[in-house]
Amino acid sequence: MNYPKIGIRPAIDGRQGGVRESLEGQTMAMAQAAKELIESSLRYADGQPVECVVASRTIGGRADAEAARCEFLDKNVVATLTVTPCWCYGTETLDLDPTTLKAVWGFNGTERPGAVYLAAAMAAHAQCGLPAFKIYGHDVQDADDATIPADVAKKIISFARAAVAAGQMRGKAYVNLGASAMGIAGSQVNVDFFQKYLGMSVEFVDMTEILRRMALHIYDEDEVARARAWIEQKCPEGVDINLGRELPRIITDSKVVPADEDWDFIARQVVIIRDILFGNPKLAEMGWLEESRGRNAIAGGFQGQRQWTDWLPNGDFAEAVITSTFDWNGARQPIAFATENDTLNGASMLLGTLLTNTAPIFSDVRTYWSPEAVERVCGKRLEGRAANGVLHLINSGATALDASGAVRDERGESIMKPFWEMDQADIDACLAATDWCRANYEYFRGGGFSSHFKTAGEMPMTMIRLNMVAGVGPTLQIAEGYTCVLPDDVHKTLDERTDKTWPTTWFAPRLGAPGFETVWDVMNHWGANHGASVYGHVGGDLITLASMLRIPVTLHNVEDERIFRPSLVDGFGTKDLEAADMAYCQAFGPLYRG
Repeated sequence: MNYPKIGIRPAIDGRQGGVRESLEGQTMAMAQAAKELIESSLRYADGQPVECVVASRTIGGRADAEAARCEFLDKNVVATLTVTPCWCYGTETLDLDPTTLKAVWGFNGTERPGAVYLAAAMAAHAQCGLPAFKIYGHDVQDADDATIPADVAKKIISFARAAVAAGQMRGKAYVNLGASAMGIAGSQVNVDFFQKYLGMSVEFVDMTEILRRMALHIYDEDEVARARAWIEQKCPEGVDINLGRELPRIITDSKVVPADEDWDFIARQVVIIRDILFGNPKLAEMGWLEESRGRNAIAGGFQGQRQWTDWLPNGDFAEAVITSTFDWNGARQPIAFATENDTLNGASMLLGTLLTNTAPIFSDVRTYWSPEAVERVCGKRLEGRAANGVLHLINSGATALDASGAVRDERGESIMKPFWEMDQADIDACLAATDWCRANYEYFRGGGFSSHFKTAGEMPMTMIRLNMVAGVGPTLQIAEGYTCVLPDDVHKTLDERTDKTWPTTWFAPRLGAPGFETVWDVMNHWGANHGASVYGHVGGDLITLASMLRIPVTLHNVEDERIFRPSLVDGFGTKDLEAADMAYCQAFGPLYRG
């Protein structure tokens, strides 16, 4: 696979006769150190270590710069990191390729003016209209100090992580299974957004394609059998809220797949959806060459409601399993796959999972529960992280099983892992924490099963939402906080006021930033009915990635010292950072504007 790579550009003072020669070793050592740092710290979504390419010679002028650019051309270099310990000729050594993301690390030492070059390079980038990230260490180093200071390393990794995330999206597809769900604007796919901001195409696949493949047996029967056996062994059924209810004929006549055949249908459904997204060489062996190639997906979504769910089993199982870090074949890469084909939430899931390599969570941002309301309903006050109130994150669909909090670290604390760290005990713990409840026929006439659990531990989480605003374009909202564990009786009382067959995560955003004065304010400012969440506090990385894509961030609770954007954003102001970010994104337009 031709992975997106980081190109390392060792820039140098080009004057021969003693200057350049004295700096060759130190400059190339900086480049190699940066390469080793990135490659040992980051992985692609499939678990392989991130790859860097170091230019074969130092860059002392425009001829050297062009030679490096040509070296990078056939290696899928999506971003460059220029490193130098010294003064270099600014505009003569820049990466002027408009298709690459850029950063410059200037060594903070007094023997040679690397910091002077860094400042000159940032001025040149700004004047040329080429956004670049400025990396400058806090403390002066000695000339022979070959270490990368912690603050420098953090910025190099932040830049590389975001650049690799952007690179992995470029050229891939969002697979749009179906159309608009229930009037949800986010499910009305905006092709321009995917093409111009993420570098992705959109593949439109009607939901009837799933039925065609079922009817013509365009799927691997052995794979379906494995999935069905796994469901039988590992996916116990939970409560059926339809039992004992008198349902009108319009509902009972709509259940065309008998209830006792739901799981057989669902097993085929999930295998077929995966094949549509990614292809399957087994289909080529069966003579279905076109279908075997897939749709070059990196993300997707399933409309479901209502044209599908009014008569067929819903997509909840497929959505939950596809977004988890495992299935019947064991641990594997999680995929951003949106319920109700909310493409904007699917894109939010994609940004989060590419930055963290953990499972993305899809939720309704359903309810804000104030401490006073909880006390009125339950007779108890919320405590701990929940003391200021909580958001009820709940949905019938793509809530990855990893969100159960069943995986524990050596201290017994709930965590979420990248798939390559998931062992069988971790997988079994997530499955044991989950049962599968039959859908409420009044809402899902065709039936189906939803994952059902409650997040069992306190975990750092980041909630994400991309919104589309007329006159502005895409904007990003970020809320860092923690999952909360409520007393069992409180959880039961609150949870069953919504739908007790769905998975629940109680979330408390970190307060104090503008817009985060109270938990109610976060709910009030949230831009849509859905939100995506990922493990960890990654708001800083999301801001870095958004600045690369030119998507303004309009709500966040990330501390100023963790915000890392291109240096030229300062040219739009330094007091109101959100306003400066908005002005920068409006001025430069989307990354792939054409």
